[in-house]
Amino acid sequence: MKKSMVTLLAGISMAALLTGGCANKETLKSEEAVVPAVAKEKVAPAKSVDSAEQARLAEQARLAEQARLAEQARLAEQARLAAQAQPAQESVVGRNAPQGANQATAEVAFEAVYFDFDKSDLRQDARDVLSKNAETILKSFANAKIQIEGHCDERGSAEYNLALGERRAKSVQKYLTTIRVKPENLSIISYGKEKPAVAGSDEAAWSKNRRAEFVITK
Repeated sequence: MKKSMVTLLAGISMAALLTGGCANKETLKSEEAVVPAVAKEKVAPAKSVDSAEQARLAEQARLAEQARLAEQARLAEQARLAAQAQPAQESVVGRNAPQGANQATAEVAFEAVYFDFDKSDLRQDARDVLSKNAETILKSFANAKIQIEGHCDERGSAEYNLALGERRAKSVQKYLTTIRVKPENLSIISYGKEKPAVAGSDEAAWSKNRRAEFVITK
C-alpha cells in the first residue's frame, strides 16, 4: 500500500514538472515573438520621417535655385535697359548745356576765392582769381546766369556766419561787375557754415571753408 502511494506521488510530481516546463517554453516563445514586432513598430516611423525631411530639403533647394536664376535675369534686364537709356540721357545734357558746356564743366572752369578769418574784403590772390573767372565768363558764359555762394568756417553762430557769407558773396559780385561782367547775370546766396568744403577743426580745414564759389544756374 505504501509503495503504491509513493509511486502515485512520484508520477504526479513528474507530470507537474513536465507541465511547468512546457508552460515556460510557451511563455518564452510568446515573448520572443513580441520583441521583434515592437522593434519594427519603432523603426518604421523613423524611416518615414527621414524620407519626408529629405523631400522637404530637396524642395527648398529647388525653390532657392529658381529664385537665384530669376534674380540674375532681373539684374541682366536692368543692365540692358540702363545701357539703352544712357545715350538718350547724354544727348539731352548736350542740348541743355549752356553754350556747349554742361553745369559740371562750368563749375570746374571757375576757381573759388578765399578769405581771411572773419573778413569779407578781397585779398590780392582773390582778385587775381576773379579776373580769370571774369575772362571765362565773358568768353564762354556771357549769357549764363551765375550764382555766387558765400561760405564760412565752423566757428561762430549760424546766424553770424550766414551774414558773413552774404558779405563775402557781395564783395565778389561787386568786383566782377567792375571788370565788365553784367550785374544782371550775377546773383548771390549765403550758406554760412552749413556746407564746408573740407571736414576738420583746424586752420588747414578752416582756410578752405572761408570761400566763395560759382555755380551756373541757367
